[in-house]
Amino acid sequence: MTEIGYQTGGLVGWGGLATDAHETNPDLIWPLSNEVFDRMRREDPQVMSVLGAVTLPIQESDWQLDPAGVRDEVAQLVADDLGLALKGKPRVAPLRSKGRFSWDEFLRLALLELVFGHSVFEQVYEPDAFGRAHLRKLAWRPPRTIAQFKVESDGGLAAIVQHGHGKPVRTPAKPGEKSASVGGVTIPVDRLVVFVHQREGGNWVGVSLLRAAYKMWLLKDRTLRVQALAAERNGLGMPSYTSAPPPEDATYDEKKAWLEEEIARGLEIAKGARAGDAAGISLPHGATFRFEGVTGKVPDLDKQIRYYDEQIARAVLANFLNLGGDNSTGSYALGDTFANFFINSLNALARHIATIIQQHVIEDLVDANWGPEEPAPRLVPPKIGAEHPATAEAIRALLESGAIHWDPALEAHLRGLYGLPVMEESDDLDGRADGMTETEKAREIAEIVQKVYLGVGPVLSQEEARDILRRAGAELGEDLPAPKQPEEAA
Repeated sequence: MTEIGYQTGGLVGWGGLATDAHETNPDLIWPLSNEVFDRMRREDPQVMSVLGAVTLPIQESDWQLDPAGVRDEVAQLVADDLGLALKGKPRVAPLRSKGRFSWDEFLRLALLELVFGHSVFEQVYEPDAFGRAHLRKLAWRPPRTIAQFKVESDGGLAAIVQHGHGKPVRTPAKPGEKSASVGGVTIPVDRLVVFVHQREGGNWVGVSLLRAAYKMWLLKDRTLRVQALAAERNGLGMPSYTSAPPPEDATYDEKKAWLEEEIARGLEIAKGARAGDAAGISLPHGATFRFEGVTGKVPDLDKQIRYYDEQIARAVLANFLNLGGDNSTGSYALGDTFANFFINSLNALARHIATIIQQHVIEDLVDANWGPEEPAPRLVPPKIGAEHPATAEAIRALLESGAIHWDPALEAHLRGLYGLPVMEESDDLDGRADGMTETEKAREIAEIVQKVYLGVGPVLSQEEARDILRRAGAELGEDLPAPKQPEEAA
């Protein structure tokens, strides 16, 4: 069944995308918005702090792949190519990282969708000696290089066109201007991984996280300029020179000429007033020179600037960033409430990132090697702000109560959580330092079972029974009755 309606009229070029984005500010219509949002994140410390509060927890958290229901070969190839660990298994680091896909760098660039509204990558595969396709890199395509988003009528992306190379194509220009030529490097959608923040319909430009903070940033920038100008003009006061009275016996014309000469001389003195070891002025009798201070009440610009900072943080639910300090506002009792809302927004953002990677990176990689019917491992986003930290006391209580049982997957997780060395496959997993290999242990158990069945020698000692039960995973305490001597077989 095909669609009857549409989401977009299929307009191409940034003029059509501006229509889909419903942007009314001329400075924020794509692609002009790229320069504005880039200035915001680079020049304003509050904006940089807000973006760091949003992106750094996601970058710092551990991302994993869930291999449940997936063949080991498939899960391991995806894990190796992305540089991620499989859930419940220790990650084996590659021998070399040069020339390999970098998950950390990819995630940092993907989160730039929050700044520009979108972040675009091109998939680059490389076959190995056995014909398997491996993800060599996800090549970032900077927003400044994108000339067009080609959109289908159903709102789906068809391709992007980049500036600067290939055969030029024509695209609608800014309203009121002539049609402009753009670069003709066209990348089809099946080669793309596109992260879009708050996409609606055919708006593949997205909405920047900084869009709601733009007005406050602009007003704050202007207020800071006024504050700097006021400090420069009034920091030391305004130099003021008053000339001496003219000679009493001079004629009118002589007095006028004398006053004009004194005024010009006083202006030079005021302009050249400087502080220094050898600074000073020479005044005639009756003349005065001083620095005039500001009279009246000066507007409190600091209060305005703090208000703008609060609104910028509020745009991303990061109100708690404004708590603390001598001039802060708000109650510390609300800090936890603000932080909970903010953490929930981070978890929603992490799920959004995981969904795009799952659909357009992991499943595409599996399709390229085994076809669309092969199950693919699932990307597990980190749970930011977990309320139940895995402390040693909590883990011990869970084990002793029987709520959980020890297994190799649990030990691998705890070793990674506490930064302990990864357990080698040759390590003794049952904790006994008897130096026996797994084959030797299996042979020993088989011999004991055979003795029990045939009734040869001592049937089964208490220590042997405890050993079998322990290897089967049973939790045995230490307070047991003294072992009895086994009876000889008849």
